[in-house]
Amino acid sequence: MSYRKTPAVVLGAAALTLLLGACAGQPAAPGTGQAGQQPAAPGTGQAGQQPAAPGTGQAGQQPATPGTGQAGQQPASPGTGLDRFYGQKLAFKPCEPQLPPGAPAVKAECARLKVPLDYRVPKGSQAEIALLRVPARGKNPIGSLVLNPGGPGFPGTDHAALTAAVWAKSPITERFDLVGFDPRGVGASTPALDCYTDAERDRGAKLSSIPAGLDDWTRQETRRLYQQCAKRSGGTRLLAHVGTRDVARDLDVLRQALGDDKLSYAGTSYGTRLGAVYAEMFPKKVRALVLDGAMDPLAGTRERRLQQATGMQAAFERLAASCAAEQKQACPLGTDPKRATKVFHKLVRPLIDRPARTSDLRGLTFEQAIEGVTAALYNRAMWPAAIAGFTEVKAGKGDTLLKLRDGYHGRSAGGVYPDSLEATLAINCLDEERHTPAQETALNRAWFKAAPFTDHGRPVKEARDGCEQWPVKPTLGYPYATGVKGLPDTLTVSVTGDAITPHEGGVNLARELGGSLLAVEGEQHGALLAGNACVNDTVAAYLIDLKSPAEGARCKR
Repeated sequence: MSYRKTPAVVLGAAALTLLLGACAGQPAAPGTGQAGQQPAAPGTGQAGQQPAAPGTGQAGQQPATPGTGQAGQQPASPGTGLDRFYGQKLAFKPCEPQLPPGAPAVKAECARLKVPLDYRVPKGSQAEIALLRVPARGKNPIGSLVLNPGGPGFPGTDHAALTAAVWAKSPITERFDLVGFDPRGVGASTPALDCYTDAERDRGAKLSSIPAGLDDWTRQETRRLYQQCAKRSGGTRLLAHVGTRDVARDLDVLRQALGDDKLSYAGTSYGTRLGAVYAEMFPKKVRALVLDGAMDPLAGTRERRLQQATGMQAAFERLAASCAAEQKQACPLGTDPKRATKVFHKLVRPLIDRPARTSDLRGLTFEQAIEGVTAALYNRAMWPAAIAGFTEVKAGKGDTLLKLRDGYHGRSAGGVYPDSLEATLAINCLDEERHTPAQETALNRAWFKAAPFTDHGRPVKEARDGCEQWPVKPTLGYPYATGVKGLPDTLTVSVTGDAITPHEGGVNLARELGGSLLAVEGEQHGALLAGNACVNDTVAAYLIDLKSPAEGARCKR
């Protein structure tokens, strides 16, 4: 297996619930990586065709200019051929979301939103966006609160139901309809992104950007990746139109279709990028934005990956220190946290040549062990499971770390994977900066220096950017969401010990948006569903009454 594309920022708070449930032997939480719901990808396009660049019909168009929308143009609005999309009426019907065992039942309703695949060709092909709404409990609702769980690539429909269950007694669910949507190409929306079969995923299909694998992309593999994604996603056109700027336009159409003059939104992890880009493109349509576990709008792809690597190493060392303090001589990483990385290497590097045995006979490889540990770094509550996994590996077993890895991927007990991480890959090909082989190789070496616990200890070979064969240039642009004018106060929530989206990024996002910052002491990725009363009260006051926290506001554990 080559672990080339673990999502740089993928799991939101609901996905953490998935991971915690996976460790407890519970099924995956719907909407956060649940297996078994891989919608068919409609369309008849053939792999290898050159897709049009977003907005022009020509491949190779210049990327978006920050602050102006895709390809340097102002975002399209009603009156430019989009009236039929902005004027559509949603037909919500009762539906039954699947929730984890023990979660309160919620009354939900579902609908589908039509959007143009290419906003500059509104009479062309369309996409349908899957929606789920949990109506407000009270009699005096303010409007809709649109949610995004992160990714990119994670569906938001059942995430809304899960959030409604977690916030069952919150004043937020009394005053707002909670609305989740599967972004274009994701989940139950159509057409849907799909790049690999389940068997290929089990065999270690390359996915993303943490260089723990022993082999890297070859030029032939990057070409095959694009062709496979195109063929299994219904053609080439979708692959040119799944970037964040397209999704932000969909979000504005959704706002109008829900009957809201202005958007109230809460996004976690990648959801903060989507919210920030929406604010940049439609500042006068914003009512309130809660941005939790923020991606840094100032950091380009290389800088952000290294920020994350540094954060992950720091979290690993805190895990090791906790293990040493609590278990002392029994700690599988030893009693000296400063040597924990070397001890860890002695445990997992032998897996390169000889995987640890597992009860399902798949075995635990080195790359899967790194994935399992990475999953545990999302939340301090996961550390005991990882430590138990280290003890198992010491005894030649790999079940616990493999279970953590499977939860990270959303793999079911029957070996079925959702397409979420495949969608992450395709979306990032339009959002992230592309690297030459020399740049990608240098980045891999820098990654191992910043996060040495992930280092396999073998020579770093030439690496290639998995997106190099995408004939459409990235459309996001860096930096983004800077110098936005006409924007009301926003609320960025940032956990001080977040390993996945370090606190620095939250500070930068709040400053660039000219908004408020709520710092949260803790060691987990995101805080909205963490059960912190201080966070809950602050977010509710902001969303309901538009009351922002005082400067320097801080919530403790």
